[in-house]
Amino acid sequence: MPRFVLTLQCPDRPGIVHGVAEALLGAEANILENDQFREVVSGAFCMRTRFETPLVDADAVRVHLDAVAARFGARLTVRAEAARTRTLIMVSKFDHCLSDVLYRWRADELPIDIPLVVSNHFDCQELVARHGIPFVHLPITPATKVAQEARLSELVDQHQIDLIVLARYMQILSPDLCDRFSERVINIHHSFLPGFKGAKPYHQAFERGVKIIGATAHYVTSDLDEGPIIEQDVFRVNHAYEAEDLAIVGRDVERQVLARAVKLHAEDRLIRIGNRVVVFD
Repeated sequence: MPRFVLTLQCPDRPGIVHGVAEALLGAEANILENDQFREVVSGAFCMRTRFETPLVDADAVRVHLDAVAARFGARLTVRAEAARTRTLIMVSKFDHCLSDVLYRWRADELPIDIPLVVSNHFDCQELVARHGIPFVHLPITPATKVAQEARLSELVDQHQIDLIVLARYMQILSPDLCDRFSERVINIHHSFLPGFKGAKPYHQAFERGVKIIGATAHYVTSDLDEGPIIEQDVFRVNHAYEAEDLAIVGRDVERQVLARAVKLHAEDRLIRIGNRVVVFD
């Protein structure tokens, strides 16, 4: 029997769960899993529901849910569980996150399809070619940024991209692009206490004698590296770790955090509330 995933977000009020369950019953659905959360500060209600039904596609299911969505003013999505998220990966020169995502994709650990990889350099072209994925080189300079992003938008539309993953893509997206693809772009960022910016964060971390190496995956917004956080992790280090040791640890943490964030997004386990992300893991 076909299985689907429903997500819902709306102001909290009595009757939401009952209304959704009643609508699903009208679709002859059997609920397999349900998670819900009410945020106290905003009063927002979030829910993720997995269910099976004899109906064959998401549009047919949605017909039964439109009335309840309108009744509660809900942002509601329905997706066939078997549908894979069409993902465009962007990368510059560092290939560790790209390599990890490609490996997990080939091992069927991530429910995504990768129609193409875009880069502003040629360093990762051979790696991408080995996986049989088209590689698109889009160089960028301050003078060509507008044209480059226009071409990127064309590729997103052409390949019906659902998600963009910045796998160490070392360029800042314009506010217009961030707004157009809101909640559809995930970035991986090294995070330390304190936060080190620039080309050599691990060397800065070594010079300051950090005790924790970390990484953060977040949705991209026009506020640089300030987007809603999806996933984080840390690894403890000590005085014996030199700069290259920290870089090795950091790359490993970045790989794991990015992969978890992509999987959570592709499985519809993320619901954004303002600057926060609810994670149904």
